[in-house]
This record gives sequence, structure tokens and C-alpha cells, in this order.
Amino acid sequence: MGLRRGSTAAAASLRRRRKKSGAGATGGAGNSISPNIILVMSIGFIAFVAVLHVVGKLYLVPREAGRS
Repeated sequence: MGLRRGSTAAAASLRRRRKKSGAGATGGAGNSISPNIILVMSIGFIAFVAVLHVVGKLYLVPREAGRS
């Protein structure tokens, strides 16, 4: 009987932990962002950085630097 009682307490503890972790790290309501929004923002940031690299290579490098 003691083993069964201990496993019930462990199961209740797991249930409590699962409920707490669902709220997020901040715990505030309304602070959650959809995973789709995160994906779109990440891809947009990567595209923006790539465009900046291309613009920097085309326009900001002196034209005579590579020629000898």
C-alpha cells in the first residue's frame, strides 16, 4: 500500500508542474506569441541581413580596391 500511495503523490506533483509550465516563463497573460509569428519574423530578419550584405558588397566597397 505504501508504494501505491507514493506513486499517487508523484503523479499529483507531475500534474501540478505541468500546469505551471504551460503559462510560460513570465507567467503573464497575453505575453504569448504564436510560433508562426516567430517563424515569419525570423525569416524576415534573415532576409533583411542578406539584403544588407548584398547592398554592402555592391555599393559600399570601393570600385578600385580589387583592381591592380
